[in-house]
Amino acid sequence: MRGVPNVNRAGALAAVRNPLTSIAARWTPQPRTVRRAALSALVMSVVLVATGGAVRLTGSGLGCPTWPRCTADSLTTTSAMGVHGVIEFGNRLLTYVLCAAVGWAIIAARAQKPWRRSLTRLGWAQFWIVMGNAVLGGIVVLVGLNPYTVAAHFLLTSALITVATLMWQRAREGDAPPRPLVGKAVQQLVWFLVVASTLLLVVGTVVTGAGPHAGDSSDVERMPVDWETVAKLHAVLAWIVVTLTFALWFVLKAVDAPVGPLHRTRELFLILLGQGVIGYVQFFTHLPEILVGIHMFGSGLMWIWVLRVLLSLRERPEDAPGAPDSPGPAAESALSAA
Repeated sequence: MRGVPNVNRAGALAAVRNPLTSIAARWTPQPRTVRRAALSALVMSVVLVATGGAVRLTGSGLGCPTWPRCTADSLTTTSAMGVHGVIEFGNRLLTYVLCAAVGWAIIAARAQKPWRRSLTRLGWAQFWIVMGNAVLGGIVVLVGLNPYTVAAHFLLTSALITVATLMWQRAREGDAPPRPLVGKAVQQLVWFLVVASTLLLVVGTVVTGAGPHAGDSSDVERMPVDWETVAKLHAVLAWIVVTLTFALWFVLKAVDAPVGPLHRTRELFLILLGQGVIGYVQFFTHLPEILVGIHMFGSGLMWIWVLRVLLSLRERPEDAPGAPDSPGPAAESALSAA
């Protein structure tokens, strides 16, 4: 009986050690497939914000009272735990769907020809944020929904949305050096908008951490601040963001900017108006759960569009042949064989 050639053994060993490289050697996705994979990861990130809000607003935060198991004796929810256990465990299961979406984005980015290392790294960054947030979510349960850990959990999800948005945008453009579409003054105005929006998100987590929706029906520690005062500060920051957005739209019209930044700014302005209406209605109606949930979902959309405004200020054309981040056929063959 003839032995297996060493070259086949080496190839099989390489495939086991680096399955992504093996897939890349056999499959070349279309650019739209890569874009859709990146978009699916972004959509699932926002869905997790919405379902996490549902867990909190239905008082299901301790529906599974331990982690990583649901109970001390069961990996899954039990009938004795009721609807709260189903909601909390369902949210945990959606984390696996998010992992699958991020994994698809990583595989598609790695298999694309030519290989774009920067795009693959953005996919892996999402993976590690998801893993870190899963551990943090477990800590949230183990410490009994401590409001500071809950706030950190939401902010880390916002970081995930940031990276997912960046990957989705980068999948739709090349890797050449960015070319600005507007002047320095407009860019600085947008950065002011980004900073104000970041503060708006952070203060929003304080409002939630001090407010009445603790995430469980039992007594849960709240942040020791007056939530109505913080809510008013949140409203002031919201008005600052709206004012900056309107000013940006006016400036872009005045300088005859390209349609991309104009359209993204107009869309952001409409999202902010919707968020503002919901925010004031929920404040004066004593925070009904459904409106709070919609407001949380809207905060994710708002942050995505703030990032889209920022990213619309420049363009990245396709790389010139032989660019360092886009290896040619010979280099790609060497990478696939590595």
